Amino acid sequence: MGLQDNPHQGAGAGLAPSGDPAVALGGVDITFHLADGGRYQAVKGIDLKVHPGEFVSIVGPTGCGKSTLLNAAAGLLAPSAGSVGIFGKPLSGLNRRAGYLFQQDALMPWKTALENVKVALEPMGVPEREADQRARDWLGRVGLRTFVDRYPHMLSGGQRKRVSLAQMLIRNPEILLMDEPFGPLDAQTRQIMGNLLLDLWSRDRKALMFVTHDLEEAIALSDRVVVMSAGPAAGIVADYKVDLPRPRDIADIRLEKAFHEIHRDIWASLRVEVQKAYAMGEGRELVGGDAS
Repeated sequence: MGLQDNPHQGAGAGLAPSGDPAVALGGVDITFHLADGGRYQAVKGIDLKVHPGEFVSIVGPTGCGKSTLLNAAAGLLAPSAGSVGIFGKPLSGLNRRAGYLFQQDALMPWKTALENVKVALEPMGVPEREADQRARDWLGRVGLRTFVDRYPHMLSGGQRKRVSLAQMLIRNPEILLMDEPFGPLDAQTRQIMGNLLLDLWSRDRKALMFVTHDLEEAIALSDRVVVMSAGPAAGIVADYKVDLPRPRDIADIRLEKAFHEIHRDIWASLRVEVQKAYAMGEGRELVGGDAS
């Protein structure tokens, strides 16, 4: 099915949300300088808007620049060309209105779960007693009320990820950026974390950009799924609207007929790009879009 006649295609599907986008990437190119003096263009001509209240997942082949887009939205990378807008204003420096959850744990091993969550409030000058109360509240929200005094090495992978989630959300960021946050977890824990994320997100519907290699996870969580092309100079090749009812349970929603229809359509676009990336990695050329 072509992009133009896809019923799930997000671009132009329905009315766009009113107001300024939470994140607006306009014609963004990002090029890296290599050690040998050469250049590598990671992404090219990226146009992407994420509106307040939208949960948008970004999928694509390994190395296509998914994380690069998050870093641009976070202000960690400046575009070589194009613009990054945050709620209608040009981004200059770090995006102070965003929280970032990385794939790898960023917890300090010498601090307890409570202390790791509280540390996020230190730059804001929150009084100690208030910070302690707010950190305990957030640990309770992520199901760790009785684990406040545990050090990271005493927690499971899923529990550490919950601490990291509380550490990000306690600052009440207006934009959430998540880079493969559940990647290292086993399948069962990923489902639990996915449902926890949906529950927390649904309470105030922040704008959320979510990078994942798991297409099923992307569909189960998101309002839109953006597909990126194989790199270098990767771009966006498709933007799909996920018309599945909320609230959702990740295990249950995957059994729905509509879920499989959306998965089939998105995979048709994603598979082409994965094959391209594989062929380039193997040093082969593509004929008609298929690996030879």
